[in-house]
Amino acid sequence: MTSLRLSTAHPATAKSDALVVFVHPRKSGAVLAAGTSVPKPVASKLLKLLRIASPKIAASEVVVCPSPEAVSADLVVFTCTPAEPDTEAMRRAAGNALRALSDRSTVAIACPSTEPEQIAAIGQGARLGAYQFTSFRGSGDRDGRTGTDEILLLVSDARSKSVQSEVKKSELITDAVLATRDLVNTPPSAQSPNDLAEAVRKAAADTPVRVDVFSERKLAREGFGGILGVGQGSINPPRLVRMSYHPAKAQGHLALVGKGITFDSGGLSLKPAASMITMKCDMAGAAAVAMATLAIARLRIPVQVTAYLAIAENMPSGSAQRPGDVLTMYGGKTVEVLNTDAEGRLVLADALVRACEDEPDVLVDVATLTGAQTVALGTHISAVMANDEELRDRVIAAAGSAGEQMWPMPLPPELRPSLKSKIADIANIGERLGGMMTAGLFLSEFVQDGASWAHLDIAGPAFNEGSGRDYTPSGGTGAAVRTLISLARQLAD
Repeated sequence: MTSLRLSTAHPATAKSDALVVFVHPRKSGAVLAAGTSVPKPVASKLLKLLRIASPKIAASEVVVCPSPEAVSADLVVFTCTPAEPDTEAMRRAAGNALRALSDRSTVAIACPSTEPEQIAAIGQGARLGAYQFTSFRGSGDRDGRTGTDEILLLVSDARSKSVQSEVKKSELITDAVLATRDLVNTPPSAQSPNDLAEAVRKAAADTPVRVDVFSERKLAREGFGGILGVGQGSINPPRLVRMSYHPAKAQGHLALVGKGITFDSGGLSLKPAASMITMKCDMAGAAAVAMATLAIARLRIPVQVTAYLAIAENMPSGSAQRPGDVLTMYGGKTVEVLNTDAEGRLVLADALVRACEDEPDVLVDVATLTGAQTVALGTHISAVMANDEELRDRVIAAAGSAGEQMWPMPLPPELRPSLKSKIADIANIGERLGGMMTAGLFLSEFVQDGASWAHLDIAGPAFNEGSGRDYTPSGGTGAAVRTLISLARQLAD
């Protein structure tokens, strides 16, 4: 994992393989970002170099050049932001620069800001941009991508307590995002439901978070029919993980629920082969909830958190649930399964009922739930639905402050009749059009009256099937982790 270190070293003389410099576009040519602490002669040489290499550099672009004699690093990397960048623009610019330097061991960043929050954001963007998942590579060629070992954040007041504090907090959040990415990228052959549960237990070992794992026997004994129904077709039995963090003087109680389908074949309602390739990512909601909970504890945010990870593998076999089966969910409600590929809502429903028994102030579930989410909002923006508009707005505000994109979506009552079943309390699918919202309506049926609940559908943003962008890699992204931590801070405040 790439480390980050604050340093008071001068950008021109810092010992590194590459130096990152922020610039802004101008009609007359790019200029160094205000606050970049290099002498005028060095600045002049840097800008001359940039104008030769890229006369019309634009925002979000990166230009890599051999260094002039005035700079110790081998390379200079110009990363361009808008003329008046906000914190998120700085985070993305840093990520863009580091993605271009995957073969450089040590990278120094000339911070153009003295604001602790922006300094921390630049460090976060850099580490997120430097991320690579290499756990399953053999000893063969890695296309020259050796990875960045250390990032030096060059700040004149690096010894400032406020800067160090903000960077330390940001580092804990970054660690949680990176750990989530690792879990999402792990192939299903190495991540059964029990493997995922044990990985969470191991990750919590250095925290005050208690982790309880419900075996298939306990799930059967207590009536978790949704989780058991989805998992019954696999030789790898399902699990429910309960995480609890209860600090002294907690300012509220946040319950989190995550969908943890370690592989989704669709069950007997089998997906097309091409649609299965990325289905290791169907546990991204559970991974985000788990790592956000641990980060909240490590940050010592004074809010009680109870989290449930509903984990199963959805496979076809002679023992798999069938279209037409009726499941009795935790709490007693019955569901007619019309499509076994609408399995995420079944495991979430059990966990939502159980979470409501803890009487939290706020309940939030996170899931890669529907393909309809990507149709509605694409792959960069998550959807937020809720039975409480104030909570929905708070979640979106938390996402914005954390640098994630989320958008409010309704739960239209007009769609509820399409979920009616002729033989059970409810069917697990409704109208195809508006499928993201019918899924949300289904989940709302398992939320206790009076509970304040929000549903985050992160199907598109959780896994990037294309090329990397800004600080977002190809593969698992860690979507929703920063939002959940930001929401916990809101509650604590």
